[in-house]
Amino acid sequence: MTRWFTKLLAASLLLFSYTAFAADPAGFPAYVEQLKAEAREQGFSAATIERAFADVSFYERAVSADRNQPEFKLTLDTYLPKAVPDWKVRQGIEMYNKHRELLEAVGAEYGVQPRFIVALWGVETNFGRFTGNFKVVSALATMAYEGRREEFFKKQLMQALEIIEAGHIDPEQMRGSWAGAMGQTQFMPSSFLAYAVDYDKDGKIDIWNSQGDVFASAANYLAQSGWDDSKTWGRQVRLPENFNLELAGRNNKRTLAEWQALGVRRYDGSDLPSRDIEAGLVIPDDENGRIFLSYQNWDVLMKWNRSSYFVVVVGHLADRIQLGR
Repeated sequence: MTRWFTKLLAASLLLFSYTAFAADPAGFPAYVEQLKAEAREQGFSAATIERAFADVSFYERAVSADRNQPEFKLTLDTYLPKAVPDWKVRQGIEMYNKHRELLEAVGAEYGVQPRFIVALWGVETNFGRFTGNFKVVSALATMAYEGRREEFFKKQLMQALEIIEAGHIDPEQMRGSWAGAMGQTQFMPSSFLAYAVDYDKDGKIDIWNSQGDVFASAANYLAQSGWDDSKTWGRQVRLPENFNLELAGRNNKRTLAEWQALGVRRYDGSDLPSRDIEAGLVIPDDENGRIFLSYQNWDVLMKWNRSSYFVVVVGHLADRIQLGR
């Protein structure tokens, strides 16, 4: 079977899967009425429900984005330069310097190095420039109606109503990604309720427009998830020949001294730090790709986004911001 035909077949199967199983938009208005009834049963006010569901729309683009799968498998060697280009590093350094006083105050209060706050901000929304323009209520209602993860998105929708009813944001201004991730931190409603902070003390938590709220909310998420600002996130390493790969695994932790004894070295070949730190060995691609020792803060970043690629991108950007290049 030729590679061209294989690709064509895969694309055809994906299209068939989407057309065969996608929800019929014609049934969406009735589904919205069910959501409104559930909202009333949960005690939301009539005013909140009316405002939240005014002009609610079915987003076919959201369903398509959710079902779309990348055709080619990336590796860190191809992904990292695209995710952290030099221009993003320069902007990260500029943003760090621009907001240095605020960032250092937030970092000191929550115990999070400011460079990681800036790196998350840059990775999630390109420093607040691209936060998504989907109405969150419509996006969550669409994804719930689509059906594959109905309970999850329905719960997020009800939590979005909590945010609206509390007066933090008007429904029209509550915008985010196709999946309902909101603001400059790209918090789902559940994360907003758990971690978002009114840092500027204006009575509203505004992760869309208030820089203090954005930085403090990101820092609070990390702090509440176990961040340790005395340590970094991890480091790229190299392995000796014939290394036992069964020792790898984020949860299979050893001290740096133990890894050193097993022949693991910094990427430049020098000895590992002599600090008393436990780390796991993470191999995101295979033994021929990039290999990392993962510290506690790696695990915390995995709570934000359960992707080793995401952690490496955030850590790499934070490291380059610290270096200033």
